[in-house]
Amino acid sequence: MDTTTASTEIRPFRVEVAQAQLDDLQERLARTRLPQPAPVDDWDAGTPNAYLREAIDRWRTGYDWRAVEARINAVPHFVTELDGQPVHFIHVRSPHPGATPLLLAHTYPGSSVDYLDVIGPLTDPVAFGGSADDAFDVVIPDAPGFGFSNPVAESGWTTARVARAYDELMRRLGYTEYGIHGSDNGALVARELGLLNPEGFLGLHVLQLFSFPSGDPAEFERLEPADYAGLEHMQWFQSVGGYNTMNASRPQTVAVGLSDSPVGLLAYSELFNSFGNGTSLVPLDAILTEVSVNWFANAAAGMSRAYLDNARAAAAAEAAGEQPPVNAAPTGVAVFADDFQTIKVFAERDNSNIVHWSRFERGGHYAALEVPELVVGDIRAFFAGLRSEG
Repeated sequence: MDTTTASTEIRPFRVEVAQAQLDDLQERLARTRLPQPAPVDDWDAGTPNAYLREAIDRWRTGYDWRAVEARINAVPHFVTELDGQPVHFIHVRSPHPGATPLLLAHTYPGSSVDYLDVIGPLTDPVAFGGSADDAFDVVIPDAPGFGFSNPVAESGWTTARVARAYDELMRRLGYTEYGIHGSDNGALVARELGLLNPEGFLGLHVLQLFSFPSGDPAEFERLEPADYAGLEHMQWFQSVGGYNTMNASRPQTVAVGLSDSPVGLLAYSELFNSFGNGTSLVPLDAILTEVSVNWFANAAAGMSRAYLDNARAAAAAEAAGEQPPVNAAPTGVAVFADDFQTIKVFAERDNSNIVHWSRFERGGHYAALEVPELVVGDIRAFFAGLRSEG
């Protein structure tokens, strides 16, 4: 067999969950043993039993996976091997000539289904009341270890390595230029592509630039009043985001429970609910879709290990005395009201070519699931701005 040919082959893919897997999920949900409730059954100590009971009931009796599966399969899916790793991706070409090729990089604990609601408006804007000038070809991969890009063939899948793999994917698909949009984990991958800045790279549009104070007092002198609310949000997130520490230190341990219990996986995905602070607009069925994909793909271990790979790479860079690199690629940022508040002073220190900045009064960390029309509009505006400058 010609392994060179095989390794670059792009094969069609369909999401087809066997009935036995659906039956197994139902049986596990029916046998759920919830923990002893906290003294007050709210979100203060983590995912509460009251929320889980409602979600389990919906998952068992009202949620139709087969209908969701049909919706997922309504767009073309493929799989190919990148750097030794099978990678699943959605690829939808626009009906409009000259469409801009666009990678969409997903969240944690998400997958390519993050973007189902934006595919139509991005690829065929005319059908949604827009202009053909704003058309995109979209490519939506599952990062290695996430969704259907499983199992992970080897360790070391840092965001930088994912970025290199995504560039290879776009070249393999025949694109000589492209841009990227990303949120959460996808925003980190997008920035890595900006650092790589391969030939033909148009720019990155993200919902977050994860830049933090350096300790220089001069930075704080330039902060605006709204920035202090952003600092408070950072502190709050650190106080509730314990999964970061678990994933970055003992991912295989935590993955045991997440891989054996669908309700455990649901509870651990509390970020979709913004840790229960009341701001999340993600519908329950959308959360169940995200969790179902990761359950059926048995993705918990791969998703968690990605944190460990990145933590080890960061520690090695620090030990070697490496300075944090500056992203000079054209960069656009959309800051949503109930999301991580990117602070411009810090972001401009780490990203020297921010050419687009938007703020929205509605939406949070999963804006593509919450307010997809706003995300689509801002992606269009960013890339239209690049075209006008070019």
